[in-house]
Amino acid sequence: MAESRNPRRDGGKPAGRGGPRGGKPAGQGRDRRGAGDPPRRDGKPAGQGRDSRPERRDGKPQTPRRDGKPYEARRDRRQEEGDRTAAQKIYDGPPIPDDVSAKDLDKYARQALQALPEKLADKVARHLVMAGLLIHENPEQAHLHALAARARATRTGLVREACGETAYASGKFAEALSEFRAAKRMNGSYLYAPMMADCERALKRPQKAIEYDTPAVRAHLDDAGQIELSIVVAGARRDQGQYDAAIRLLETEPLHTKGRGEWVPRLRYAYADALLDAGRKEEAIEWFHRTVAVDGNQATDAHERLVDLGE
Repeated sequence: MAESRNPRRDGGKPAGRGGPRGGKPAGQGRDRRGAGDPPRRDGKPAGQGRDSRPERRDGKPQTPRRDGKPYEARRDRRQEEGDRTAAQKIYDGPPIPDDVSAKDLDKYARQALQALPEKLADKVARHLVMAGLLIHENPEQAHLHALAARARATRTGLVREACGETAYASGKFAEALSEFRAAKRMNGSYLYAPMMADCERALKRPQKAIEYDTPAVRAHLDDAGQIELSIVVAGARRDQGQYDAAIRLLETEPLHTKGRGEWVPRLRYAYADALLDAGRKEEAIEWFHRTVAVDGNQATDAHERLVDLGE
């Protein structure tokens, strides 16, 4: 995802003070039994008779429960209905067009849903297909589809991954980080490490983002994943004012590649931005131009940055 200068889209008195009038401490008046009072006639300890039952709103004691269990505060029925309604709305999710099929999900993803009952797997798959289709044009709606899938298959790593990706795309970074952590616990994948680091950066915790850059993490990432991690960590270094360290990290990556991978414009943009932060304006302008040259899909705002710089 495109690197930018900001994290990505890139009282009262203490109890017992001042007792009642007459100088007697609270709880030791004429009508109260203390610890040294004689036993009751019924053999029960003082304070455990009828008057100790929970009181109703009108101040009268409640009738004991038949099952002998202690009373608990009753929930307002309207609150319960509201909770059910909200949960049901998430479970239902947005409507899915009739022409969207579970077969539209890739083979790997369908295999991840095989442990579910057939009809349930079909519904979850269709919600995941919609999440994938909408994640760029309408990430909020995509996230609702992912949540509907999670309501049906909360212990499936693939589903938690989808929730993380759609929350990330929607700018819900704390939620995304939680979902990515859940997915990693389930399937042990390090695939989300760059996005998890970026979430930490967006949550104003750049040092935590930097802590993802370890040999153990990088050993589990492919080349593109390692480059994405470098982009994020370099951004976190810049957040801490470590501009030279950010530049050195990005220079370890293939800035001069002739390839056209999606990461190429993001890498060059991050490098140009780091150079600009370091006060190396002319070099920054050069690399913004190099970014525009490979950014046919306009994944970055390099052209606008050049205009702002008078180019």
